[in-house]
Amino acid sequence: MTNTTPKPKDPQGGSWLGNVDKPLFAISGGFIALFCLYALIDIEGLSALVDAGFAFAAKYFGLYWQILLLATFLIGLVLCVLPGGRAVLGGLAKPEFKTFNWASMIMCTLLAGGGVFWAAGEPIAHFLSTPPLFGDAPADMQARANIALAQSFLHWGFLAWAILGSLTTVMLMHYHYDKGLPLAPRTLLYPVFGDRAIKGPIGTIADAACIVAVVAGTVGPIGFLGLQMSYGLNALLGVPDTFATQAVVIMGLVALYTLSAISGLSKGIQLLSTINVALALGLLAFLLVFGPTAAILTGFFGGMGVYLENFFQMAMYRGEAGVFGEPGWLGWWTVFFWGWFMGYGPLMAIFIARISRGRSIRQIIIMLSIAAPLITNFWFTIIGGSGIAFEIATPGVISGPFEGFNLPAGLLAITQAMPSGLILSVLFLILTMLFVATTSDSMSYVISTSMSKGEPSTPLRAFWGLSMGVMALILISTGAGGIGKLQSFIVVTAVPVSLILLPSLWDALRITLMLGKQQKATIQPNPAE
Repeated sequence: MTNTTPKPKDPQGGSWLGNVDKPLFAISGGFIALFCLYALIDIEGLSALVDAGFAFAAKYFGLYWQILLLATFLIGLVLCVLPGGRAVLGGLAKPEFKTFNWASMIMCTLLAGGGVFWAAGEPIAHFLSTPPLFGDAPADMQARANIALAQSFLHWGFLAWAILGSLTTVMLMHYHYDKGLPLAPRTLLYPVFGDRAIKGPIGTIADAACIVAVVAGTVGPIGFLGLQMSYGLNALLGVPDTFATQAVVIMGLVALYTLSAISGLSKGIQLLSTINVALALGLLAFLLVFGPTAAILTGFFGGMGVYLENFFQMAMYRGEAGVFGEPGWLGWWTVFFWGWFMGYGPLMAIFIARISRGRSIRQIIIMLSIAAPLITNFWFTIIGGSGIAFEIATPGVISGPFEGFNLPAGLLAITQAMPSGLILSVLFLILTMLFVATTSDSMSYVISTSMSKGEPSTPLRAFWGLSMGVMALILISTGAGGIGKLQSFIVVTAVPVSLILLPSLWDALRITLMLGKQQKATIQPNPAE
């Protein structure tokens, strides 16, 4: 099959200036700038506003989000077994990227936000305070550990990965590469609104909402990385834990991922992702061999057993959903994560669609919904499961530093309990920086792609890369609360994004069935034979 991709049409009917959709650029960039300005002027007022929005989203959209993620995962599995699942997307007969490089770029997306600090912190948090679905903490420590890991697997496993693009990637690849529609979030609304979604204000609003959500979801980890790296350098090497240190870390990160984004998918982004995965695999092997190996393996299989046995109950747990103004356990855990990951969904689907040309529907969904979650769960077990094992052996060794939900202290407590603890701790800090860099460069690229006609320009990619770093610095300058409120704001931005994702539930299935019929028609046997 030759590449006959038509050039996407101008979705604004002449409102573009050069290569950039100016109204979209102004709306999305202006909204984020106003958020940062508000934080500088009145952080307490911003906090109150964000908290109210967070509580509203958790109360009134939490159940819808739970159903949306579960349905997305289950429908994706259905697509895999349909004849149309073998259909190759993207107008290329052969994949553009080798499987390892392709998988590396995908794996570095979700893991960037939680591959290190959350992997260390969430399992021990659930171990110390058993999730309400499971009632009182079991007396048996291994049973307690299995529950803690299972809850972490829910938040970072099958459902989380599926919403990043299992269905939406199918839609975008079909509409963009086969129909010539824009590679932008607005295209996800085409089944509902038709050309009005592509050419009218509906599309501009949809694109802007998704860009704001993904910028918030990326600036948050950038800012937290500055805080966490500064803490780690102080604890390990005595470097002063000040705003100056945080600024140096963030600007170094910005330089790294901006250069990567400027160089494009086939160079910097692919190279950085490959280096990231290679370092992660090396550290994984070291921890597995020299860490509490038996406890890690026991925890993984035990946690997976609890996870699969209680999968639907955990996915649909309502329990204490909270009241307005007080989200409760569900709001601060599951709903927060679902909002965060959904905010990434449309733009992550653009990224996956861009790197998955020549891949079949089945390959894309198996990678996203099955392979990546299992790898993530094992990664969480190696880091978080080791922390639980150390805590069981010596109570207080992890929980003490972790007190007050201190994520970087929890990670350092785990790594320093290992052989060569200092070296291992430094390598994990480097890994964290690479994880955040790989997501930041990918998001700089896809934000630029979503507001560009054709391939995004180098200045635009550089602008968004630098802007996210500057936003992080502005919010850090207001204190850790500024970044914290941005994290809560992510859940608020997920409300409109979750509505944009809704058509994927039926349209990805329709596309797959259609492609299956087309394939069947092309291989009908000759009745004369």
